[in-house]
Amino acid sequence: MNFAAGEVWVMPRSIWKGVMSFGMVAIPVRLYLATESSSKVSFNLLCPEHRSRIKNKRWCVEGDHEVAWGDVVRGYEYEKGSYVELDDDDLAKLPLRSSKAIDIAGFIKDEELPGELYYQSAYYLEPEKSAEKPYALLKKTLDKTGRVAIAKFALRDRERLVSVRPHDGALVMNTLHWPDEIRATEDLDIPEDVKVSPAELKMAENLVNMMATEFDPSEFKDEYKQAVLKLVEAKVEKRQIIEAPEPEAETTVVDLMSALKASVEKAKKGETKTRRAVASSSRTARKKAS
Repeated sequence: MNFAAGEVWVMPRSIWKGVMSFGMVAIPVRLYLATESSSKVSFNLLCPEHRSRIKNKRWCVEGDHEVAWGDVVRGYEYEKGSYVELDDDDLAKLPLRSSKAIDIAGFIKDEELPGELYYQSAYYLEPEKSAEKPYALLKKTLDKTGRVAIAKFALRDRERLVSVRPHDGALVMNTLHWPDEIRATEDLDIPEDVKVSPAELKMAENLVNMMATEFDPSEFKDEYKQAVLKLVEAKVEKRQIIEAPEPEAETTVVDLMSALKASVEKAKKGETKTRRAVASSSRTARKKAS
């Protein structure tokens, strides 16, 4: 992880602790959130007249009164308008192994898990001191075999399907969508048997190869958040607001091949510009060194 100068990052408190097991091997672990929403811009809802914050109240429609958060009870609607109450003790008594442990059911090949649809939240798994060796054993075994552990785990009133894999020296657990939560593509209007000429395919391959790069997350910044903060600062200081630049004019393209050729030419110009910048930077560095 990268931090700004002088910034100290402190691991938050664990949100769960229990046992992760595979076969007869038990690994006491602690669970931590692996991500945070620091890049999210938060807005408050205000009253248009008084410019003060609007509060959401828990309101009982039947009795026409507000209900304090501490008095709210959890209910499941088993038929229209009829509820059965469930409290924390009821849920704690559910006969689920997953409520007490991350019970690994098996190990699959990494490519068998279509992550673009299945993956949800990410969590770090940290071993207790007494479990450092079995934790390391599982991590190294997954690394060597290229396998991903699949398990079930109950968190926040839900049983979840999860995967466990090595990442950056640690084990990371991802919650996954259940198969019945993923919508099928049959209802989409996707055209079939679309003819693509060999020339179009070759030109597209050239464009992809010219734009090929290595993924470096640090190169991507949340420009929206920064723009909002600058807007807020300008409004507070009553400065002139700089408007967004006009988008680059697009050349009207009459067919797919023309679009591909124009894209390749644009990519070539970008490559040339980059090479010139690198060369200029190298010459400047050599002059300074001499």
